[in-house]
Amino acid sequence: MKKYSSISIKLLMGVCTLCLLFSFGCNDDVDLPAQPLEQYMKVYMPQAVNNPVNLVFSMSDTGSNVIYGADYGGPNAPKEDIKVQFDVNAALIDSFNTANGTDYPILPEGTYAFEETSAIIAKGALSTAPLHLHLTTMGDGGVPPLKTFILPVQLSGASFTINPALQTTFYVITVQPDRADYPDYDKSGWKIIDFSSQEINGEHAPATNAIDGDPATFWHSQWSGAAPVPPHYITIDLGEIKPLHGVELLARQADGSGKPQNVTIEVSDDNVHWSDAADLVFQNTQNLQQSFLSGFTEGRYVKVIVNTAFNASYTQIAEFNLF
Repeated sequence: MKKYSSISIKLLMGVCTLCLLFSFGCNDDVDLPAQPLEQYMKVYMPQAVNNPVNLVFSMSDTGSNVIYGADYGGPNAPKEDIKVQFDVNAALIDSFNTANGTDYPILPEGTYAFEETSAIIAKGALSTAPLHLHLTTMGDGGVPPLKTFILPVQLSGASFTINPALQTTFYVITVQPDRADYPDYDKSGWKIIDFSSQEINGEHAPATNAIDGDPATFWHSQWSGAAPVPPHYITIDLGEIKPLHGVELLARQADGSGKPQNVTIEVSDDNVHWSDAADLVFQNTQNLQQSFLSGFTEGRYVKVIVNTAFNASYTQIAEFNLF
């Protein structure tokens, strides 16, 4: 009598099982729920996919434009023209601010104008032509500079179904002077005169690294032997009173946590009496980030206070500049 190995028997049983499964699968009728195509065919604002849309414009005599429009989404192009309308829905601002922990005011009326508030997605096309909302960025009637506003532009009506999740684009708008007019200050005479902590045992990351002009070095708050929690800070003596317009911050040039997120800038003439110059929010990136102060000021001493960092209770800064 021929003998079969245990492996052969297991393989045979597996093949039989598969055959049975395929047999049942082929013979059974399965009722799938009805899925009408109409539920997938909608119009929307493509810019809303990236909400909120942060826009920074330079002050200019000619002003600037915000681009908006509507797209059609569906398995095929529309078989007839689709009419769409746009407006500003100020009623959405409170819920946006609550959800995002912000307090943006609405962009003042008179500082912007719609090129048009209606458009067509033509038969066979998938979008409107690009539409423009014109901003006055300088002079009387212009957007106040160095302040951040919000403008909820809504797809308010259409001769087709609107996708409610992508119905409104929240434009967060700031107008500021031309950065090219404000070069970085020379840091060669700056001194670190105070700091919350620094790491010099586990690695060489003293506070002075934040102003040494070398992006490869960095200041790291202490982590060896103790781990102070925020706020972390460094205090810089510029050597003399200087006009202060804005800051640049470069996080440590490495992946990982600890990059500054919420930062307060304080200034002083005498290192005794301090005033807030700005509360800034930075991104979780290795790129150089810059921001104008909320109002131009002056001072000899500058304190950089890291209130929160990304995914960490410590922080690290490669370079800090002023302009």
